[in-house]
Amino acid sequence: MSKVVVVTSGKGGVGKTTSTAALGAALARSGNRVCVVDFDVGLRNLDLVMGAERRVVYDLINVANGDAKLAQALIRDKRVETLSLLAASQTRDKDALSEEGVARVVAELRGLFDYVLCDSPAGIERGALLAMRFADEAVVVTNPEVSSVRDSDRIIGLLDSKTLRAEQGHRIQKQLLLTRFDAGRASRGEMLGVADVLEILSIPLLGIIPESEEILRASNVGAPITINAATSQAGRSYEDAARRLMGETVPMLVPGEKKSLLNRILGRRAA
Repeated sequence: MSKVVVVTSGKGGVGKTTSTAALGAALARSGNRVCVVDFDVGLRNLDLVMGAERRVVYDLINVANGDAKLAQALIRDKRVETLSLLAASQTRDKDALSEEGVARVVAELRGLFDYVLCDSPAGIERGALLAMRFADEAVVVTNPEVSSVRDSDRIIGLLDSKTLRAEQGHRIQKQLLLTRFDAGRASRGEMLGVADVLEILSIPLLGIIPESEEILRASNVGAPITINAATSQAGRSYEDAARRLMGETVPMLVPGEKKSLLNRILGRRAA
């Protein structure tokens, strides 16, 4: 069954687009048919991270408005055959997207792909609400800082009230992706610890992505880190997160620490 997953957060700059590309590539490399969709109309960046900026002819708005067919707008990745991109418009604004148009596009994507990852713009305005509107699941991306976690808490509230599933009386499954984590800084109290973030947001943890220059380097060369540097610590962390998204049980390792998060929590309880 096809799954539509929104990658979202309240705060900008936390790594939504990077995470969408990395998770999408990892899912596709596992044999799934995957489409990553950029909902950040006017400020599109997913095509850059995917290395496809020169190949965009038609975009999400063209398809949603009936000006182009989905097949014309989909860009197949040159490195992973089962990975595709639907780019956002760079010249229109978010008001050009209608709920009805997005519904048609998402329905068509469901028939073609196993996973549809919707890269949401930051904030709580129209573009973000449309990105989450038809989602089955949500990946909430946050940095270990108070403002980012607070904004993510607001997004969780919207996922539970503004999505189609919520209106139908169902709960949308939400998982936390903690990015730009530094175990040393967390131990010194310079950023929130993993347990602190989990206590505030109270949703399952999908993955912990370390602060890494490899992520920036991958974005600059137009390749998701799970393709460009899959064996790096950050690349492995995204690979593990993708496996959990597929339902696999994968030990949760805190980057920079030897013990798994589960072992440390159980150890504290035993003490």
